[in-house]
Amino acid sequence: MADFALNDDQLQIQKWVHDFADQVIRPAAHEWDEREEFPHPIVQQAAEIGLYGWEFLMNAMSDTSGLTLPVAIEELFWGDAGIGMAIMGSALAAAGISGNGTPEQVMEWVPQCYGDAKKVQLGAFCVSEPDAGSDVSSLRTRAVYDEATDEWVLNGTKAWITNGGIADVHVVVAAVEPELKGRGQASFIVPPGTKGLSMGQKYKKHGIRASHTSEVVLDDCRIPGRCLLGGKEKLDAKLARARERGHSGEKQPAMSTFEATRPSVGAQALGIARAAYEFALDYAKERKTFGKPIVQHQAIAFKLANMATEIDAARLLIWRAAWMARNGGFKNGEGSMSKYKASEVAVRVTEDAIQILGGYGYTREYPVERWHRDAKIHTIFEGTSEIQQLVIARAISGMRIE
Repeated sequence: MADFALNDDQLQIQKWVHDFADQVIRPAAHEWDEREEFPHPIVQQAAEIGLYGWEFLMNAMSDTSGLTLPVAIEELFWGDAGIGMAIMGSALAAAGISGNGTPEQVMEWVPQCYGDAKKVQLGAFCVSEPDAGSDVSSLRTRAVYDEATDEWVLNGTKAWITNGGIADVHVVVAAVEPELKGRGQASFIVPPGTKGLSMGQKYKKHGIRASHTSEVVLDDCRIPGRCLLGGKEKLDAKLARARERGHSGEKQPAMSTFEATRPSVGAQALGIARAAYEFALDYAKERKTFGKPIVQHQAIAFKLANMATEIDAARLLIWRAAWMARNGGFKNGEGSMSKYKASEVAVRVTEDAIQILGGYGYTREYPVERWHRDAKIHTIFEGTSEIQQLVIARAISGMRIE
C-alpha cells in the first residue's frame, strides 16, 4: 500500500529546493519573464548546488515511493514556472533516453544533457511538429538508414521544443516506416555539433517566458548508427512484428516518455497553483473592506476554501500516480488523471487569485497575473487536457474512443 508520509530525506530535499526557490528563483522571476530569455545564471547556480544535474535526477527517479521528484518539482515551480522549466527542461530529454535507450546509451548520453557545474549543458526532447501536436502518430520527420556508412539521415521540422536549438543533446522522435504510423517510429540522439540541425523560429509565449521554446530544423542530419535509441536489432524486430500482426504490442517512443512524466508535469502546475493560493490568502488577511479583512467575507473565504481543497486533491492524485508509476504501473489512466486535474486546477486557482486581488491582480506589479499566464500551458503541452480525457476514457472503458 502507498504511504504518503514523507521520510526524512524527502523532507530535507523539499526544504532544500524550497529555500533555493525562495532565495534565488523568486527574486529573479519578474526580470527573466520580462526579458524572455533563458536564465543561464540561475541554471548555473542550480548546477553548483547539485539541483541541476543528472545525479539529482537519477537519485530522485530511483526513489521507490516515486514521491521525491514531484515533491521537488512542486517547490521549484512554486518559485517560478519559467525558471523552473529552464531547470527541468533537460529532464524530458533524459527521460526519453532512459525510457528507450540501452543501459550503455543511458550512461553515455544522460550526463551530456546536463554537463557539470563548470560547463552546464542542455537537453531537448523533440516530438511535436507544425502539423502533428497531439497526434504523435502522424510525424513527418523521417529517419532513413544508410547501410553503407551505418548512419541515420534525419529530415524534418520540430515545433514547440523546450531548449530547441540551444541544447547540446537533442532527442528526436522520427518515422522510420511512416505507413506503420506510431508503430513505425524510433528515437534518435543528435549529438552536439551535428551538421544540419539548426534553430528555427523562437516562440514569443504567453507564459513560462524564461523557458526557451523554438522550432528545430533537421536538414540531412547524419548521425552514427549507435545513436538509434535501443539499437537497430530491437527496432528491426519491432517493425517486423508490426508489419506481420498490424500491431507490435509496444508503446510508441514518444508516448512512453510522456506517460512516465505526466505526474511530474502535474507537479509543475501544482507548484504554480500553490504559489497563487498562498499569495491570495495572505493578501485577503491584510486587505480590508467595510472595516474588516476581506477573508472574513464569505465570497472571498469560500473561494479560498475551494482553492485549498482543489490543490490538496490534485496533490493526492499526483502522489498516487507517482507511486503507481514505480509500483506496478497505471491501471485506469492515473498518470493522465493527475496531469489533467492539476493543470485545470492551476488555471482556475490562478484566475481566482487575480479576482481576489482585484485590479492589483491584473497588473504586472503583482505576481499573480504571471502565475495565471504560466499555468495555462499545462492544459496544452505534454498532452492537452482533451488528450488526457481521451487516455482516461480509453483506460476505464477498454474501448477505442476517437
